[in-house]
Amino acid sequence: MSNLLRTFENEVQLAALAFMGLVYALRLVWIFRFRVGRERTVAVGREGAGTGYSLMNIAMPWAMESTRTHPGRYLEFVVLHLGIAAAIAASFIIPYGPGLFETAWVRGIFRAFIAAAGLAGLARLARRLTNPVLREISSPDDYFSLVFLIVWLAAGVLALPDRPAAGEGPLLAFFGLTAFLLVYVPFSKIGHYLYYPFSRIYLGRTLGHRGAWPPAAAKSAGAGPARKGAA
Repeated sequence: MSNLLRTFENEVQLAALAFMGLVYALRLVWIFRFRVGRERTVAVGREGAGTGYSLMNIAMPWAMESTRTHPGRYLEFVVLHLGIAAAIAASFIIPYGPGLFETAWVRGIFRAFIAAAGLAGLARLARRLTNPVLREISSPDDYFSLVFLIVWLAAGVLALPDRPAAGEGPLLAFFGLTAFLLVYVPFSKIGHYLYYPFSRIYLGRTLGHRGAWPPAAAKSAGAGPARKGAA
C-alpha cells in the first residue's frame, strides 16, 4: 500500500469525520437553543403515544399513503439506505478490519447491497428528472446529492475487493469521495437525518396531545361528544 492510499484511508478520513462531527455539534447547540412551543389545546390524547408512533412511522409503510399506495417506493427507500450503511461500514472496515473482506461471501454481500443501492439511486434520479411535479420542487442540491451518492456507491463496489496490489485507483477514488461526502453532508439535503428525530418528536407530541395520533388514540377520542359535534 502506498503512503498516499494510507493517508486517504486514515488521516484524510479522520479529519473529514472530525469536521462533520464539529458541524453537527454546532447544529445541535443551535437547535437546543430554541424553546419548544407550549400546546394550548385541551388534551384529548397521549403525547407519549403520539411521539412513539411518529418516530416509528418510518418503519410502518402502511401508515403513510405515499408508501401504502406505492410499496415499491418504500422498498427502494430501504434498499438505498441499507446500501449507504454498507458503504459507510466498508469505509471503516477496509482500513481497520480488512480481514473481514478476505471472506468472499461477506465481500459479496456488501457489494450486492451497495450495487442495489446505486440502482435505487438511479431510479430516484430518473423519476426526479421525468416527473414534472418533482422537477418543480427540486433544487440543485437534490440533483447533485443524488448524482454524488450514485457515483460514490459505484466507487464503493469497485473498491470492495480491497486489493491495493491490483491497483489503488478504485480505493483512492472511494476514500476521496468518502472524505468529500463527510464534509459536504452537513450542508446538504443528505443531512436531513439529524433533524428527523426533532421534527418527529415535536409533531408526534403535538398531534398525540390533540388525539390525532396514533390512530387508536384518535379513535377513542372521537368516540365521544367531539365526534357527534363534528357530524
